[in-house]
Amino acid sequence: MSDRVNSVKAMGKGQKVKASCSLLFTFYFLLFAFLPVPGCNQQQDQAVDLYVDAVMLRELDEDEMAIERLKSAAKLNKRSPFQASAYSMLGEIYLERKDYEKSAASYERATQLNPWSFNDFFNLGRAHQTMKEFAPAARAYARACEIKQGHLEAHINAAKCCYEIKDYHRASIYAQRAEQIDPNVSEIHNLLADIYKSQGNDKEAVRSYEHSLQIDSNNPAIMTSLAIAYLQTNRNQPARDVLEAIVKIQPGNNTAYKHLGYCYLRLKDIDKAIQSYNKAIQINDQDWDARRGLGVAYILKGTKEDGTVDEELKAKAVRQWQRSLEIKPEQPNRENLLKYIRIFSK
Repeated sequence: MSDRVNSVKAMGKGQKVKASCSLLFTFYFLLFAFLPVPGCNQQQDQAVDLYVDAVMLRELDEDEMAIERLKSAAKLNKRSPFQASAYSMLGEIYLERKDYEKSAASYERATQLNPWSFNDFFNLGRAHQTMKEFAPAARAYARACEIKQGHLEAHINAAKCCYEIKDYHRASIYAQRAEQIDPNVSEIHNLLADIYKSQGNDKEAVRSYEHSLQIDSNNPAIMTSLAIAYLQTNRNQPARDVLEAIVKIQPGNNTAYKHLGYCYLRLKDIDKAIQSYNKAIQINDQDWDARRGLGVAYILKGTKEDGTVDEELKAKAVRQWQRSLEIKPEQPNRENLLKYIRIFSK
């Protein structure tokens, strides 16, 4: 075996070897821990050699050669104690190379061979999650959470994947456990808020967004989510205050201006609504939704006491609605918008 190790070292001559003391300790532990096992046959020795080669090649950034050694080690002796480790390292290499399908397959095999490996289940979840395969990702993260009940990221990711497959009950369980592990992570409260919104519990959603903002103050993304939640619960003035604060922090935030326009409409401040919608369009000329809102604002501004509408403002509204449909022909409530165009074009 020493000849093999020496040959591997020779291939890396002139390269910078990254092995740490902890890795070397692991290497020698594995090397000597398994060699003395009674009944160790020739195939077992070969599997050990191949695995050790792969470890060294990995440190020398020779991943292609490491993959070949690991595949050979895994096939050589299917009862080898190195087989689970071989598949685990294959999964790690493929994950780094962004070959997520092969990574998932390798980690799947590793977890079958070693059902108590937290790292393999966690990384199996990562591979599936990256491929947007949320159901198997949720299962892998759930098992990782069973193995390490205090692991924060595993619980957060389990909650996210359950949320993606609309299993809101399980998503809330994992998110609440994550909150118990560390209550001072804004991401957890954002996730809880999204779950509550999906369950129709807007009151709890607002509370979670507010808690998140206490942890991560002046975060425009959280502030926007909170403002929308306020609007959904008819708390228009708090929504306005939050949205006005956002555009001070981010003057180029198209989304905040668009929601601010809608908020001003609700508060019957039509002039400010028009200003906000125009600002949103100025930032993003392709914002079909803001153009719809601007058209509504023009109609409201132009409506007289006798129910007629100012012709100039009516024409402006129709132009905005037509442009909105040009940008996004298949938009929600398209038929209603076409009906209003016909009515106000007369």
